[in-house]
Amino acid sequence: MTLFSTNEFTKLSYQELLQAIQDPDGRAITDPASGELVGHTHQGTIEEMNIAVGKAKLKQPSWASLSHDERSHFLHQAADAIEASAEGLAELLSRENGKPLNGLNARFEVQACADWLRANADFKIEPEVVVDDESGRAEIHYVPVGVVAAIGPWNWPMMISVWQFSPALRMGNTVVLKPAGTTPLSVQALIYVVNQVLPENILHVVPGDGTVGAAMVSHPDIDKVMFTGSTPTGRAIMRSAAGNLARLTLELGGNDAGIILADADPNAIAEGLFWGAFVNAGQTCSALKRLYVPESLYEEVCEALVNIAKETPMGPGLDEDNLLGPLQNQAQYDIVKNLVESARKAGGEILVGGNPSHEQPGYFYPITLVANVDQDNPLVTEEQFGPALPIIKYRDLDQAIEWANAFEVGLGSSVWGSDLAECQRVAKRLEAGMTWVNKHAIVDPRVPFGGIKDSGFGLEFGVHGLKEVALPHVISW
Repeated sequence: MTLFSTNEFTKLSYQELLQAIQDPDGRAITDPASGELVGHTHQGTIEEMNIAVGKAKLKQPSWASLSHDERSHFLHQAADAIEASAEGLAELLSRENGKPLNGLNARFEVQACADWLRANADFKIEPEVVVDDESGRAEIHYVPVGVVAAIGPWNWPMMISVWQFSPALRMGNTVVLKPAGTTPLSVQALIYVVNQVLPENILHVVPGDGTVGAAMVSHPDIDKVMFTGSTPTGRAIMRSAAGNLARLTLELGGNDAGIILADADPNAIAEGLFWGAFVNAGQTCSALKRLYVPESLYEEVCEALVNIAKETPMGPGLDEDNLLGPLQNQAQYDIVKNLVESARKAGGEILVGGNPSHEQPGYFYPITLVANVDQDNPLVTEEQFGPALPIIKYRDLDQAIEWANAFEVGLGSSVWGSDLAECQRVAKRLEAGMTWVNKHAIVDPRVPFGGIKDSGFGLEFGVHGLKEVALPHVISW
């Protein structure tokens, strides 16, 4: 392998991708918007996972022996391959996950995969000089961890897979990836596309159930585990990885709070608030999930959000006009429905939504805004992970900050107002790994992202993300 090697790739349609990856004898995957069959996924076994880990371990030294420039060259080629087959990948993602093609959805997610690969390819990581004086010199170098196990979720299955494997590959690791059980086809298709240009055996995908994932994180040849998912599963992974002292990056559950300050302009911030909460129909770990509004602005904010909700089309993902799709699975649909009902029964006012139609198939739950809901209502205290937003009224800013920090999660948060300095002062008081000002759930491959408290630990993105999939090696002379 050299910097100048060029592997050819093919532009693949939806049907060609499906034909390449599906197993006719495997488990059926259906479209959450219609219930129609998408395809059949292979069900991997623990034995197949063991074989993949073994191949990745054997390949890792030769991959690590390449320079950063050489590995970056392959990542750029992988991005090119994704863009060539972007429409086929987006259609498969839309059918399997339910998200529409347009807006911040399927086409956006596929393009983000290419963008993140290129960003990770281009980050500069140099030895860090910590001492350089008459006593001597000491540098920190960053070397590969080894074999990385990556376990992704169903909400952004392609994009989060790339968040995991692109920095790992850039730093000289090999990767074995297990996709979520409800969205395995899109991830298998993504890996099939990039493996057209990557050297053999540096990136594997093994679809399977929870037993495969559990066996993978406890495998003696796994050196690092990257997981995005629920807090209970994250705790289980910690226990399983302890025997091998595998390094961990865990991006776990959240219940992001947003605080509007009294000087905010409701109409100016309404669009950002709406999409911060309802991007991917609310099925985003760092989405805005509870909104604290001062009494003086409460009615205006509610009205502005209702107006946007009523104008935003929801429906099957392959319809080019839709911007919101269904919930991805029945279990999540039931969670959202039950939490909204808990708020309704406790006296919460349903401003819009709250009554799903049973006239169409699929797991569609309407955009729902709930006013006059208490801080201790389950819709506030539990992560809904869907298109329902509680709007909590406050009179005192200190009370709002206390409420925002009240729970044992700390993924993201946001502050909204006209005085930037005041927004920053409030932001510093919020307990979260990331706090946005006048925006929410906007990620950038250059900006580190990660949670605190029960939302996990470890950073992704940027040079900090590269260091998370590497080992520090101090050289002093």
